[in-house]
Parts: sequence; structure tokens; C-alpha cells
Amino acid sequence: MTALTETKTGRALLGAAGLLSFIALWKCAQEFEWVRRGTMPDPFLLPAALMDEFTSGRLLPAVGSSLVHYIWGLFLGSLLGFIIGMAVATSRGLDAYHAWLARILRPIPPLAWVVFAIAWFKVSHAGAAFVISIGVFWVNYFATYSAVRNVDPRFYELARAFGQGAYFKLHRSITLPAASPGILSGLRTGVGQAWMTLIAAELLGVPGMGQEMNSAAGVGAYEAVVIYMLAISLVYTISDWLFSFAEERILRWRPS
Repeated sequence: MTALTETKTGRALLGAAGLLSFIALWKCAQEFEWVRRGTMPDPFLLPAALMDEFTSGRLLPAVGSSLVHYIWGLFLGSLLGFIIGMAVATSRGLDAYHAWLARILRPIPPLAWVVFAIAWFKVSHAGAAFVISIGVFWVNYFATYSAVRNVDPRFYELARAFGQGAYFKLHRSITLPAASPGILSGLRTGVGQAWMTLIAAELLGVPGMGQEMNSAAGVGAYEAVVIYMLAISLVYTISDWLFSFAEERILRWRPS
């Protein structure tokens, strides 16, 4: 086992073995009815379920619909979380001014806002994007706040000694580069957080993969539910890989 972990091929073989073991365990659970009969999807029927969802014209429109409010919610939540986190981390006055408000609002989960999202935006892309943006906002807010607050104060002393003490000049030349690893880490976490919030929001009726999962579960088509779960995993993997690629380019100045 140890020898296998030392090569790329060996690790790939171990990964494939783990996946096959999971599928075998899944099949046993379905075959021997370890859970209530009819509620465990058959893993061997997934290819047929995929073809059915694809040829019926439900899969791709659902993915496209989910991406609309995912992208808007992710963009707005990330942008506002970064801007406000940056502002309060660099201003003691703003930090004190908003501290009580943040403590009141932060514990409220994004899904608690669904009631107001429906009241203000109806069952629409805007309502789902609103709920997603709240979850993403707090991730980026705290990541940015923490990253900026942890910048070494000696950098600021050095910058002021060289005449770089003006607010915007100081934070553009010192704070942003020094805090960028932490800020980007928050943005990457937000990419995943947005998917978790998105599916929950769609279960309430907004068109997308969550709604399709809810509809399929309602008629006992659990193989179709798994297809949408795997579609979410695939889209998330692609988005995470793209972000990781961009992050490496942005932080290429950092020593490896």
C-alpha cells in the first residue's frame, strides 16, 4: 500500500479501487435492501437515467438555469464581501460602527432569507441569486477581514517611510498583495458555498437542478436525482479547477 502511494499511477489505482469499492457497497445496499425498499437507486441504471434526462431535454436547460443565478449570486456576494471586509478591516471607525450589526446578522443562515427573497423577487433567478449572495458574502467578508488584519504591520511602516502612506496608495501597494492569498482562499470557498445554497434555494421552486431533483424524488425516480447530484459535482469541479488555474497565475509571485 505504501509503495503505491509513492507514484502517480499507484495513487490513481488506489483512487479507482476506492471508487469501485464504493459502487460495490452501494449495489449491496440496494440489492439487499439495507434501507427502505425502492428508495435506494441502482448504480447500474445510472447510464440509462443519464440518457433519459439528456434526451428528454431536461438536463441541459436545468444546468443552464442554475448557472444563471449561481453566477449572479456568486459575483454579487464575492464583490460585496470583499469590498465591505476590506473597508472595515482598514478602518477602526467602520469596524466599530458595524460590529454589532455583523454580530446580529451573521448567525442567520442564508435559507432563512428565502421568505423575503420570495416576497421581494417572487420565485425567480433574482430571488435565488439574492439567497446565494448572502451565503457567499459572509465567507468572503470574513476571509478578507482576517487576511487584511493579519498583514505584517512592519510592511506599513516601511511603506510610510518611502512616502506610500496615502490610504489608497498604501492599500493598493501593500495590503492587497500581502492579503491576496487569504482573499483568494475566501473566494474559492465561496465557489463551493454558492452551490450548497443554490440547491437548497431551488428546492423551493426556482427552476434549475434542485427543482429537477425535487420533481424526480416526488415520483420515485431516484436514479435521476443521482444524475443531477453528479451534474452538480461535475460543474463544481470544473469551476473549482478554473479558479485554481486563475489563482496560480495571480499568485505566481509567491515562492513555492
